[in-house]
Amino acid sequence: MTDLSAFQHPRFARLYERISAESERRGTAEHRDRALAGLSGRVIEVGAGNGMNFRHYRAAVTEVVAVEPEDNLRALAEHAATKASVPVTVVAGHGDSLPFDGATFDAAVVTLVLCSVPEPVHFLAEIRRVLKPGGQLRFFEHVRSASPLLGVFEDVITPLWSLIGGGCHLNRDSRAAIVAGGFDIDELDRFAYRPLKLIPVHAHILGRAHKPAGVQ
Repeated sequence: MTDLSAFQHPRFARLYERISAESERRGTAEHRDRALAGLSGRVIEVGAGNGMNFRHYRAAVTEVVAVEPEDNLRALAEHAATKASVPVTVVAGHGDSLPFDGATFDAAVVTLVLCSVPEPVHFLAEIRRVLKPGGQLRFFEHVRSASPLLGVFEDVITPLWSLIGGGCHLNRDSRAAIVAGGFDIDELDRFAYRPLKLIPVHAHILGRAHKPAGVQ
């Protein structure tokens, strides 16, 4: 089994379990609905966390394979999978080395995960590998502010924020990473909201991309 010790954040996992419900009430649930609308076939979700996406998948999805490296979050995701309306299999693993053959999935989902992975471009290229040609990538992610002043502020606070938030980088340009990872973006909505009362409003992106035909 792949060594997942570098991905363990038990304190953050316990914190996330407590705060995720509030985040859902403050708009995150609606954004998850938008991100997953219209999906069909076999889907891989990478960085599934505690399984908050599972109840948003609809009947056209035949199977979800949910990959999560953090032990505590994965246990919560396994419990959430038992309540999902579509078949969900939760597996231990990480996005830098997915344990699947190439061109295996019809679609991939990443939500609020690109901010925390060590190498987002490699992570996305690995997701691209396991997608079928033309397969969709659905994303809902933090993104660096378009305001130069706020961007500098994010640069300053990100080291401390990352320590508290399980490796989250508020200043990541997730859109650029998706393109650099080999995807063509089809739809993109950029917006800001406050998922938790005690943190500032910050920018997010939500949309769809695809793996170009002929790309491995």
